[in-house]
Amino acid sequence: MKKIIGIRREDKNEWEKRVPLVPADVRWLRETHGVHTIVQPSKIRIFSDEEYRQAGAEVSEDLGRAEVVYAVKEIPAELFQKNKTYVFFSHTIKGQHHNLPMLKAMVDLKCNLIDYERVIDEKNQRLIFFGRYAGLAGMLDTLRGYGQKLLSRGVPTPFAAIKQAYQYESLEAAKKAVAAVGQEIDRDGFPAELCPLVVGFAGYGNVSRGAQEIFDLLPYKILSAEALTEMAENFSNDNLNLFKVIFSEDDLARPRQGMFDLQDYYAHPEKYESKFENYLPLLTILVNCIYWTPKYPRLVRKEYLKTRTILESNLKLQVIGDISCDIDGSIEITNRATKPDDAYYTYFAENDRYENGIDPLGVTVMAVDNLPCEFPRESSVEFSSVLREFVAAISHADFHKADVAAQLPYAVHKALILQHGNFCPDYQYMNDFLKK
Repeated sequence: MKKIIGIRREDKNEWEKRVPLVPADVRWLRETHGVHTIVQPSKIRIFSDEEYRQAGAEVSEDLGRAEVVYAVKEIPAELFQKNKTYVFFSHTIKGQHHNLPMLKAMVDLKCNLIDYERVIDEKNQRLIFFGRYAGLAGMLDTLRGYGQKLLSRGVPTPFAAIKQAYQYESLEAAKKAVAAVGQEIDRDGFPAELCPLVVGFAGYGNVSRGAQEIFDLLPYKILSAEALTEMAENFSNDNLNLFKVIFSEDDLARPRQGMFDLQDYYAHPEKYESKFENYLPLLTILVNCIYWTPKYPRLVRKEYLKTRTILESNLKLQVIGDISCDIDGSIEITNRATKPDDAYYTYFAENDRYENGIDPLGVTVMAVDNLPCEFPRESSVEFSSVLREFVAAISHADFHKADVAAQLPYAVHKALILQHGNFCPDYQYMNDFLKK
């Protein structure tokens, strides 16, 4: 019996041009596994309807014949069909309030939900993600924000030449442009008044590595968190290099009693408090790449920024690239998500005030929440190349059977949040979200 999958049209906003499966992999699935694809038409998708037709897909508004529907972002609650399987980023595992009606609809309709965010291997490492591209685009947008902030103060720098990710025709073009800025700094430096120019990366995972991939095209020296503190006592006037600091968990938090233990920190974050504020006054730019829930201490608090601003009249910290973009989260001043064409707002700690855009003063926040869409083609190709390996197994699984786990690869089984409208064992805690 022919297996049919559907690819939903993305419509969360006009920037969402990504796809879960690209035409080349749709063709591969048909030729290798006999999986037929129905694709909803789209005028903004990075791959055209015709490209999917040429790959052997059917282009149709109606996905009713598809047993499994794939998407990238959340699906409106009214579009779910009873007993169907859906695979997408649901953004529900932390109890995100705005997505609970969608989750409730899936429960009521006895749907199966597989969430890309939870596709993991035996070492608990994620296998399908856009994180690298979030980092790549986020670093570009952050550097652009810094360059424009300086320019608004009348300080021209090589950073002013950097554009936002979506303004480049490709990732390769963006990298060439940043490399050219790096060469200019090598040759001429940047204004000495900016020294030491310190960029801190909170986290070291896929997102952080993507951000560093862009940053590393600039001339830099790497420092540990401890060395950063020591440098504060011996001012550096090196205007030919930026300084890079990668902060890990034991740099971000300390136990209220005893020694730091990584596993204990993840199991009992309430026993820890932030120590990141020891480093915050030394940073020019902060790039936030960490996973965060309210159980964990914050990196940046409003009260701290207010105190520093009163004491120093102005902060060294100029820009926060909040790639993680948790609203009122680890960066407390991130109060809303932004879009690529309006990516920035500025926070003034002295009176807890926000202004749209980049201001010469205050702390400017870059908070685009779907950064990978700024590189829609490259990010979709990389994502699809991994996802396609699981599609046949998902299509052939019988989700009505209690032993469906035995029919699925380990990574997909771990990502199965709902089976026939019931929360799977690892996700029983999510029942509480719906009760509330």
